[in-house]
Amino acid sequence: MTHEAPPRWDRKMQQRLAHGEEAALGELYDRFASLVHHLAYRVLGEEEAADRITRDVFAYIWENPDAFDPRQGPLRSWIAGLTHRQAVHRLRQSKAVTSDGPHGGGMSEDDERTIFSASAAARADYIVTAMPAPLRDALELAYRERRDYRQAAIALGVTEDEARRRLRLGLQLLSTAHDVPARAVPPPSYGRTR
Repeated sequence: MTHEAPPRWDRKMQQRLAHGEEAALGELYDRFASLVHHLAYRVLGEEEAADRITRDVFAYIWENPDAFDPRQGPLRSWIAGLTHRQAVHRLRQSKAVTSDGPHGGGMSEDDERTIFSASAAARADYIVTAMPAPLRDALELAYRERRDYRQAAIALGVTEDEARRRLRLGLQLLSTAHDVPARAVPPPSYGRTR
């Protein structure tokens, strides 16, 4: 899996997109389409809906290359944020439509909880894939293989203190998955021409 692109690459990619370089869009798509699709699917739970979000996100990027500000963080994180907001917006719309039957009433608390859970799960997936490999490896040993910090230290070839530190930092990063706002705002509307 591709991890955070260097900031220089991010700036260069934005410049290429701003100049309308179609090859840049292809390169960006090759690099991040699986991330976008995975995050969208994690929120929406439907292949077709995730495909639509993937198309929409890359169309938005193509039409609005200046919306990305490299000073605010990596391009990968910005793309993940766009995907997350758009997927949550679509999920919220679909829940509102199905909840608004003949009796009206809008979304239920269960619908809101479902949306929040899907959103937090997608964010947790992103956080784990984006975190530095040493932290991710320590978490995988602890949670997938059920190893304690001593066993993780041996498997990683580090001291017990280092294994504890990696687990603590990984868990701190992962704990932010639930810090997403309950009502995500969708990105600006798609369809604007260049």
